[in-house]
Amino acid sequence: MICGCDEAGRGPVLGPLVVAGVTLPNDKRLIELRVKDSKKVSPKRRVRLAEKIKIMAIDYELVVIPAKDIDDMRKVMTLNEIEVNAFSRVIKKLKPDICYVDSADVNEERFKNDILSNLSFKPEIISKHKADDIYPIVGAASILAKTRRDEEVAKIAEKLEMKINLPLGSGYPADPLTQKFLKVWYEKYSKLPPNIRKSWKTTQNLIKEANTKKLDDF
Repeated sequence: MICGCDEAGRGPVLGPLVVAGVTLPNDKRLIELRVKDSKKVSPKRRVRLAEKIKIMAIDYELVVIPAKDIDDMRKVMTLNEIEVNAFSRVIKKLKPDICYVDSADVNEERFKNDILSNLSFKPEIISKHKADDIYPIVGAASILAKTRRDEEVAKIAEKLEMKINLPLGSGYPADPLTQKFLKVWYEKYSKLPPNIRKSWKTTQNLIKEANTKKLDDF
């Protein structure tokens, strides 16, 4: 039994980090479906593929880590360690013989060994950068992770956008829509909106700039 494991939402300033795993006997059907890295698939096709992957999979698992939990965990561990723990949880649940993982660490071997150290059984783990582009089984996991994160962000947007009548954007720090949304929200409410990662530099800089502007008003 092979497994693919990947994440979505490592970098955004908003919303959860999602880690997904998928198990199949082999990747033949995924190749037939032309499954690949979720970033290279349109949103509509991602949703269609996600449903097909869930149906054909022997099993799959999703771990959703909300923004607040990420902030709390970052007080005692790195983002890489958070991912190691989440990947380990998924692999423990799925118990594959071989698991292909998209390495979050610059050192692929270290990422593999850190995961293995969390497991009571020892599957073969192949840890690679851009694994979602190399192995269809990891591409399948990336699609499940991305579609679930998109669903979570859509729920957040539905609750927050009406309060300041602005689009939330993708949640990535470089997204101008997200930047404007956070700035206007903070100016209006003098606090960050729910589901924001307060430990991110983006939010810390936002608060710093807003407080500096208030001081300049005196």
